[in-house]
Amino acid sequence: MTLGSQIVWDDTVLPFQLDAADIRGRVARLDGVLGGILKQHNYPPQVEALVAEMALLTALIGQTIKLRWKLSLQVQSKGAVRMIATDYYAPDGEGSEARIRAYASYDADRLSDDAPFDQVGEGYFAILIDQGEGMTPYQGITPLEGGSLAACSEAYFAQSEQLPTRFQLSFGKSSEPGVAEHWRAGGVMLQHMPKASPLVAKGEGSGELLNADDLLDGDASEDWNRVNILLDTVEEMELIGPQVPPNDLLLRLFHEETPRVFDTQPVRFGCTCSEERVRQSLSIYSARDIEKMTTDEGRVTADCQFCSAHYDLDPVTVGFEAEAQSSE
Repeated sequence: MTLGSQIVWDDTVLPFQLDAADIRGRVARLDGVLGGILKQHNYPPQVEALVAEMALLTALIGQTIKLRWKLSLQVQSKGAVRMIATDYYAPDGEGSEARIRAYASYDADRLSDDAPFDQVGEGYFAILIDQGEGMTPYQGITPLEGGSLAACSEAYFAQSEQLPTRFQLSFGKSSEPGVAEHWRAGGVMLQHMPKASPLVAKGEGSGELLNADDLLDGDASEDWNRVNILLDTVEEMELIGPQVPPNDLLLRLFHEETPRVFDTQPVRFGCTCSEERVRQSLSIYSARDIEKMTTDEGRVTADCQFCSAHYDLDPVTVGFEAEAQSSE
């Protein structure tokens, strides 16, 4: 089941539905995507782990957005890791690849040997959806709580979307025989099909942040609890999946729930930066502003935080005054 050293289900997201339980979900496996993201920067291990978890969440959540939309996940924190940002660019057409990019900002001298999530402090987790030109972007936020970025995502869906959601993730460096050490990640996302919750309508809940118990009752609650118990039996190596295809994993976990799979979504590392975009971002500045940005060597430079691309521009060609002159 490999193409050379590439496993055919790597860098894919498989959507599925459990017909007997009215629950949908996705299985994601990332390999080359993580390599493309992490090789752009020399992150410490704690930061690498947070970026890997964020990228995996982005792949699982992003598969649901429409063609040509963009999904962004962001962490803003007062901790040692100040920011993590990911973007998921939905395919341009049916059958095309989606693209993911990610980066983190951190204070190296504030990092500790504690768990990765302990490197972020007080702050928020945000999900943003850009539906394209002329449309108002959507944004929802939730506090950085729960002990993991996955827990923050679950809280976001419960609080902002009233959707019971569960993530089971595994990620780390793989040391397969004959293959150089590299990052792999895999996970399962479960989500109860959208329904109005009578508990939410009455304004009831278990606390400040909602959870599945606040959103479901009766048979729906029983179905949700049963499927989560089944997911609890999954092993880390099954999630990462060098030997276990996603279809086999679903049958092993949920065969009594009548799993039904849909078309697999391939994903890859990809950045949208370009010289044209850099010039566009500089077009709001005057010649005086551009002069302040000019280096001692007489150039205006910019680096992409996602892919580390370096842009070196002649200052007389950028800014709104330069654009006005070129159009005359």
